[in-house]
Amino acid sequence: MQWAQNYNPMGNMFLSFVAACIPLVFFFWCLAIKKMKGYKAGLLTVAIAVVEAIVVYKMPVHLAIEATALGGLQGLWPIGWIIVTAVFLYELTVASGKFQIISDSIASITQDRRLQALLIAFSFGAFLEGTAGYGTPVAIAGGLLAGLGFNPFYAAGLCLIANTAPVAFGGVGIPILTSGQVTGIDVLSISQMVGRQVPFLSLFVPFWLVFIMAGWKRTIEVLPAILVCGISFAGTQYVTSNFLGPELPDVTSSIVSMVCLILLLKFWQPTSIFRFKDEKEEPIPAQLQNKNSFSFGRIVQAWSPFVLLVVVICVWGGSASIKALLSKATLMIPIPGLDQMIEQVKPIVAKTTAYGAIYKFDVIAATGTAILVTCILSKFLIGISWKKWALTFGLTLKKLALPLVMIVSVLGFAYIENYSGMSATLGLGLASTGTIFPFLSPFIGWIGVFLTGSDTSSNALFSNLQKVSAQQIGVDPTLLVAANSTGGVAAKMISPQSIAVATAATGLVGKEGSLFRFTIKHSLLFVAITGIITLIQAYVLQWMIP
Repeated sequence: MQWAQNYNPMGNMFLSFVAACIPLVFFFWCLAIKKMKGYKAGLLTVAIAVVEAIVVYKMPVHLAIEATALGGLQGLWPIGWIIVTAVFLYELTVASGKFQIISDSIASITQDRRLQALLIAFSFGAFLEGTAGYGTPVAIAGGLLAGLGFNPFYAAGLCLIANTAPVAFGGVGIPILTSGQVTGIDVLSISQMVGRQVPFLSLFVPFWLVFIMAGWKRTIEVLPAILVCGISFAGTQYVTSNFLGPELPDVTSSIVSMVCLILLLKFWQPTSIFRFKDEKEEPIPAQLQNKNSFSFGRIVQAWSPFVLLVVVICVWGGSASIKALLSKATLMIPIPGLDQMIEQVKPIVAKTTAYGAIYKFDVIAATGTAILVTCILSKFLIGISWKKWALTFGLTLKKLALPLVMIVSVLGFAYIENYSGMSATLGLGLASTGTIFPFLSPFIGWIGVFLTGSDTSSNALFSNLQKVSAQQIGVDPTLLVAANSTGGVAAKMISPQSIAVATAATGLVGKEGSLFRFTIKHSLLFVAITGIITLIQAYVLQWMIP
């Protein structure tokens, strides 16, 4: 017998909304105030959510337990698998001694921490988000910055904040494609609308990154680089999303911004090198500018694992025929007793729908497997022995044990929130605000990404709610469906799974609470900016809606 979700279990929407907030508020309290380690906070929060699902939402016990377990499995595969392999690739370059050459080659472009952050955290991270998604950009870019000598805390925090601009089009446009599938709205129209919102953030993020690092005065010193990086990225993002569709904006924008920034730095450098407080800040000697102590061949060899990573990921997700071939080894495993046993009802869905519960075990097609293939091939490129390769893999697994516990717990939390109907209660509570709703619309996407760690999952969960709410208040549904995706990007930096990846990649395991406190204020600022943009577009600049 199916169990139907009840989005107003208290009989009063306000009280139900408050009840649904309890696990979220508890999780915020654990990280931001109690400064609890991430895995402990995750385990306690998922326990509270399960109890509330059973007691308040009257969810059958076996459904609550199975839904949570399914989320935990998703935390291990594919998300945990991506994190393990991405960090392993970075650790291989360190173990082989090649990371010093990578560090030197970046310093030959610029020794300035501000510009290194723009190149790696913003532009290169966006490329990884566009091709691989999940935690790959934070794991790889965070490890690179920490290896370059960045304060590990700043390396993690900056990569989380930088991974804002590309998220809406991440993973080859899957978030936008999901919105179109859920709502029936033309995919290109959603892509165009997102492409008329996100570029404003893309212009702002490079400036904000440097401002966080260095303050106003030191930010103005590198304003030419900030403008080149931001304008080239945002402009390309707008053109690609509006005229080509949602699949390529991140890839094209990141490549154009990297090329433009490197070309600028060939002819221009700031007057002094910026370092963090525990580093020296000194003028750049003319003879050291653009000088490299390693040969071109050794530089190519050192960078080859990351170049290969790009090639392999592009092949993995390149064409439909390749995807179909790789997917032949995929196992689709229905969860007995849970699959099709929960009913989603209006207005979350257009008509009553059974909630699927199928575990996808894509052994070969998974992005993590593509990264593992890169790690295997990199063994030959960087000249490391199999013994050292295996030892490095073992040390990586040991290093990631606690972060993986956190990821499993928070994905379990996300799934019990979704399957019980608590997430829908949060969305409906915000959607009941009437004409002010366009401002709050991005906050629903923000909540969705915080809960699930994925803009794709947030769109799958809330896109139809956005469409229905827009129709009720007389606003174009395309705008609010797009705003769900745009608002969600601001929550990527506070998503528990993203924070777990960042701490693992930079050696900050146990500091999740500190990192959360660092990113939450920036996250709220970004989603508020998105809310203002959406509100203006809804009632003043309606010509911007396709």
